[in-house]
Amino acid sequence: SLAFLWRFWSNETWAQQGTQPHSIKIEGDITLGGLFPVHSRGPAGVPCGEIKREKGIHRMEAMLYALDQINSDPDLLPNITLGARILDTCSRDTYALEQSLTFVQALIQKDNSDVRCSNGEPPIIPKPERVVGVIGASGSSVSIMVANVLRLFAIPQISYASTAPELSDKSRYEFFSRVVPPDSYQAQAMVDIVKAMGWNYVSTLASEGNYGESGVDAFLQISREAGGLCIAQSIKIPREPKPGGFDKIIKRLMETSNARGVIIFANEDDIRRVLEAAKRVNLTGHFLFVGSDSWGAKSSPILDQEDVAEGAVTILPKRASIDGFDNYFTSRSLENNRRNIWFAEYWEDDFKCKLTRPGIKYDLGRRKCTGEERIAQESQYEQEGKVQFVIDAVYVMAHALHSMHLDLCPSSMGVCEKMDPVEGSKLLQYIRSVNFNGSAGTGVMFNENGDAPGRYDIFQFQLSNTTNPGYRCIGQWTNHLRLNVNEMQWSGGDSAVPDSVCSFPCELGERKKMVKGVPCCWHCELCDGYQYQQDELNCDMCPFDMRPMPNRTGCRSTPIIKLEWSSPWAIIPVFLAVLGILATSGCIITFIRFNDSPIVRASGRELSYVLLTGIFLIYLITFLMIAEPSAPVCAFRRLLLGLGMCITYSAMLTKTNRIYRIFEQGKKAVTPPPFISPASQLIITFILIGVQLLGVFIWFGVVPPHTIIDYEEQRPPNPEFARGVLKCDMSDLALVLCLSYSIVLMVTCTVYAIKSRGVPETFNEAKPIGFTMYTTCIVWLAFVPIFFGTAQSTEKMFIQTTTLTVSMSLSATVSLGMLYIPKVYVIIFHPEQNVQKRKKSFKAVASAVTTQLSQKEDKQNGEPKSSAIVPDRSQ
Repeated sequence: SLAFLWRFWSNETWAQQGTQPHSIKIEGDITLGGLFPVHSRGPAGVPCGEIKREKGIHRMEAMLYALDQINSDPDLLPNITLGARILDTCSRDTYALEQSLTFVQALIQKDNSDVRCSNGEPPIIPKPERVVGVIGASGSSVSIMVANVLRLFAIPQISYASTAPELSDKSRYEFFSRVVPPDSYQAQAMVDIVKAMGWNYVSTLASEGNYGESGVDAFLQISREAGGLCIAQSIKIPREPKPGGFDKIIKRLMETSNARGVIIFANEDDIRRVLEAAKRVNLTGHFLFVGSDSWGAKSSPILDQEDVAEGAVTILPKRASIDGFDNYFTSRSLENNRRNIWFAEYWEDDFKCKLTRPGIKYDLGRRKCTGEERIAQESQYEQEGKVQFVIDAVYVMAHALHSMHLDLCPSSMGVCEKMDPVEGSKLLQYIRSVNFNGSAGTGVMFNENGDAPGRYDIFQFQLSNTTNPGYRCIGQWTNHLRLNVNEMQWSGGDSAVPDSVCSFPCELGERKKMVKGVPCCWHCELCDGYQYQQDELNCDMCPFDMRPMPNRTGCRSTPIIKLEWSSPWAIIPVFLAVLGILATSGCIITFIRFNDSPIVRASGRELSYVLLTGIFLIYLITFLMIAEPSAPVCAFRRLLLGLGMCITYSAMLTKTNRIYRIFEQGKKAVTPPPFISPASQLIITFILIGVQLLGVFIWFGVVPPHTIIDYEEQRPPNPEFARGVLKCDMSDLALVLCLSYSIVLMVTCTVYAIKSRGVPETFNEAKPIGFTMYTTCIVWLAFVPIFFGTAQSTEKMFIQTTTLTVSMSLSATVSLGMLYIPKVYVIIFHPEQNVQKRKKSFKAVASAVTTQLSQKEDKQNGEPKSSAIVPDRSQ
């Protein structure tokens, strides 16, 4: 009985089709065309391959279901029956073009005047049905090919699945409309998804053809316009890939391994082979796929590749499952669905059985079909995603014809003359004007380009941490994105969104050094030294009185320091100065106490007090050098820094000069030299001191004393150690000039001390003064390299201050120790030596000195030495 049913069903169908064995013909008053990928693309040389159950049969049955619903609706096209001519495109554009010529046969005028039958009568040629509009096609490349033909004959076309942006160009495809949004909307949604996940560096994969290439082009254009998104690689999958071609694609993607996000506009077969290639090289979990509606929520592209596809985000035009279609389709059987010539083939594929067909050998490897099988009971069934849109496309055509009928045939019950034939350009206007709620309850309408509004569901394929593995809706897109990031799961069940960026954000204090030509890629460079991060691309120097913050996002004030009393650099000079002041004070007190004693009188009381005052001031300057700088402190520094030394060495110079002149004069005459009295000595000393004071007061007038903060002195490479030094306005040069006059006095005094070295040892203070000056010169010769050698040191202020104060204290100590400590010792501990001796006149002194010098000359000439004459210490 089953074999008889098959022969009856097949013969009946062939009889109905006549010369069209590969099409379905549904009789009606108005005929609609239908294009569906009932079969997949065949191998080389064969147009058609295996049957496509969901994308082919489900969609085609959806058109038949819609026709049944419309024809049974008394309010839609009453008394008018819609028919159909449905063709198989075999998923190939060139084959679909050949098939679609069936739709335009009635519009092609043929000259049959030369044709005659054998009896001489003209032949009776049946007029082919006139197709007023076409539902389809599925693939964009197929729709483009067909649209180029249909526009020539003004036949409107409504697609239920073609999304290529190219089809929105009404200058080329003016008769094309679609109930699905174009890929430009889809591309916008995918750009929004990528940005919502924080990615800025992705690759694209496109199947060769209008759908894949135009989809990627739209994505690239929108991403460029939006900015902030870079394309690492844009790879095209050939129509006929060579062996190993997909492995090469994966290898190319890994050349930019940071671009983990892969935007894929490809057909199901290409998607599956990309996943297989990634799995072969153990890259499971590396790539983060964002798939277009060709992937959608289908299971076929990821079959046996679920672990590689985990986390893939896919997009699908917003859809709903049509319950009426489920009831219709699951009730189909071989008995009640004879109008579908491919249904028997679907039956065999769905139930994995074999029908006995005439002329075909029975396959022993498969069980025999009983004909009693039931869809969804003995096989898996899930409504294909585009069923809703197929139904809506048919209803668009029906509503347009209904509105056209109301306008052109208001009183006619059927098709009137004005609609016979239906004018395609007028029907197109009615199509573009429709606005009704579709099968899913959403509005069906078109914009000026014949495109439906963009409404998408966002899915993610999830495996881990879910009780129901599979596609999960995680958001929607209707002109803007609503994405539930918290519901997303990635490879291994991780909820954190993985990175797909060329370069990670720079740390605080780092600037971006952009890679030329790739705005999403950069190298991070630290704002080093005294730079801070001005913005993400630039570093700038902090002002001279500031240093960068620890994170280098701004500048902060540089700390101000000064020499503290508790610093080791201050303790030693202060200790020496205190000892010196105590010793000097002791000497002064002793001299005042024993002011009329012979030793005090013999040492020259007036100049001694002046000299001790200078030594005291030298010790005192240490405290001014360490004290916190201020205008008064700076003024006293200028005044006393050179004054103490000037007083000391002016007095010494006066003494040595007096001694030198006395003994030089004694060689020539017995009369004393001028200006050797105490009053004269004081006047000479004060004149020498006055020169120093004059220079200082001129300096006061030219540059009033003030404080400065030196930020260059302690500015090491590491700004954390940078300090501003509070100091007086005395540069190293100014300090040297301040001391230069005292140094000149000291050198001059040293010269006179050298000249007076021949004076008898027992006479006055020539020898101690000489030793004092020699030692002082050595101290200051050591001072110069230390002071100026530390000019580049970060501890410059401390070292130079300590060096200067210690050198001055040492020079003062040398003077004090050589000239006065011995006298104080004698006064206090040996008073018996502090007695008056017989005075001699200058003539006697000169005679004695001359005799002593003569004896030294005789000794040098080898003559015996006579008894020495010991002069007293009186002046």
